Amino acid sequence: MKEDILSVGIDIGTSTTQLVFSNITIENRASIVSVPMISIVDKKVIYRSEIYFTPLLSVTEIDAITIRKIIEKEYEKAGIKPEDVDTGAVIITGETARKKNASEVLKSLSGFAGEFVVATAGPDLEGIIAGKGAGVSEFSKEKGVIVANLDIGGGTTNISVFKNGDVIDTACLDIGGRLIKINQKSKEITYISEKMERLVEKLGLNISIGSKVDKNELKKITNIMVDVLEEVVGIKEPSEELELLITNHDLRRDYEIEYISFTGGVADCISNQPENWFQFEDIGFLLGKGIRDSKLTEKKSIFKPDETIRATVVGAGSHTTDISGSTIDVSQDILPMKNVPILKLTEEEENINFNKIDKIIANKLKWFRLENDKQLVALAIKGLRSGSFKYIQDISKLIIKGMEEIINSDDPLIVIVENDMAKVLGQTLKTQLNNNKDIVCIDSIKVSDGDYIDIGKPLAEGKVVPVIIKTLLFNN
Repeated sequence: MKEDILSVGIDIGTSTTQLVFSNITIENRASIVSVPMISIVDKKVIYRSEIYFTPLLSVTEIDAITIRKIIEKEYEKAGIKPEDVDTGAVIITGETARKKNASEVLKSLSGFAGEFVVATAGPDLEGIIAGKGAGVSEFSKEKGVIVANLDIGGGTTNISVFKNGDVIDTACLDIGGRLIKINQKSKEITYISEKMERLVEKLGLNISIGSKVDKNELKKITNIMVDVLEEVVGIKEPSEELELLITNHDLRRDYEIEYISFTGGVADCISNQPENWFQFEDIGFLLGKGIRDSKLTEKKSIFKPDETIRATVVGAGSHTTDISGSTIDVSQDILPMKNVPILKLTEEEENINFNKIDKIIANKLKWFRLENDKQLVALAIKGLRSGSFKYIQDISKLIIKGMEEIINSDDPLIVIVENDMAKVLGQTLKTQLNNNKDIVCIDSIKVSDGDYIDIGKPLAEGKVVPVIIKTLLFNN
C-alpha cells in the first residue's frame, strides 16, 4: 500500500535561507504476515522558494521575526498551510548556528510542520549532510573511489570525505564568500571577519572597514584561501595559514582523495563569470575564480553534483518506520526519544580497525558538538551475526571507552545494531557499567550517517520497540 506525504525542508545558513516542499511516496514492502518495512519509493520537489540572505540583527543574533515572516510568505506563495505538512526539517547551519539565539529560532519555526527533525548542525554534521545532498555518498559507492565534498558557503567550508558510500573523515575551515562584505553603492568594505583581519594584518594589506574596494588586494586574500584548500586535500604541504583557518580540526590525510566536488553558494561562483565581481556584496566570485584556476581542478578529478547551493537540504524528514526485534535491552522509563542523531561506524572501521574502535568513536563523537555543547547521540554498528562471548565482551569495552563523554553525562547510552545481538550486548554493557547507566540497545535496524532516530515506548510486553528513522531527503 502506497501513501503520499508532504515534506518541507528549511535551511537557515550563514548567507542564505531557503525552503523546499516535496511530495514523498512511501510503501510497505513487507508481506501481510511480516513486520512492516516502509520505504521511500518516490520523491518529487514541488516548490522551491526564493533564496534569501539570512537576516541578522547583529553579528551575534539572528533576526528571528524576519525569518519567520520569510517562511510564512513562502508557505502562502506555495499555497500550503502548516497543518498540510506531514513532516520536515528545520536546520540551522554554518556561522548562523553559532548565533546566541539559534535554538530559539528553531523552536519558533518548528510549528510549521508535524514531526520535524529540528537541529542545529555543527560543522562536521553539516558537511556530511551537504555531501550526501550532493550525491557524493552514492557516487563514491558506485565508483569505489574516495571523494571529498567541499561545501563552501558564506562563512565556512565544510568538508566531508566519502569512501564506498561511508563518511571516513570531516573538517571545517573558516573560508567563505561573505567573510568580507562590500557595500554595492559606495564600494566600501563594511565587514571583515576576525580571522580575515588577522590574515590582512599578517599580509600587510590595505583592507579595512570603510576602505574602498581594491580587487587586487582582495584577490590576495582569496588566493590564500585557495592555497589552504589545496593544502587540506593534500595537494600542497600544510602552512601556518591552514592552521589559522581551521574551524575545528583538519583532515587526517592518510588516504588519497581521487575526486573533489563543490557545493554551497560559492560553488555557483566557480562556473559563472560575473559582470560585476561584487554583485552579491562579498568576495564569493573572487574566491570562485581562484578555485577555478587552481590546482584543485587541475590535480583532482571533479565530480559535478546536480545541486550546489541547495545541496544541504531540499526536503527532509521522511519517515522510514521499522520495528526493532525481540532481542532488545531497553531501560523503558526513558522512552520515548525523538530526533536523536546517528553516529555510524563503517564496516572497515569495525573489522580492520576493531581494536581502535574506541578512538574512532570518540573522534566521531566530536562531529556532533555544537560549539562547546554536547548533545545526545546514538551509536550505530553492524556487529556480528553470531558473535562469540569474547567478541561481545571486547566490543562492549570499546564502546564504553569511545562513548565516555556520553557515559559521564546524564544522557542514556544508545546503541543500534544491524545484526541480531542487541540483548546480549545491552546486558553486557549494563554489567560492565555496574548497572549504573540507562541503556537502549536495539537491533535489526539499518541506518546511515546523517540520519535521526525516534524510539517509541516498548510494545508486545516489552519485546519490541517502534522505531522511526528520519532520513534527510536531497535532490540529487
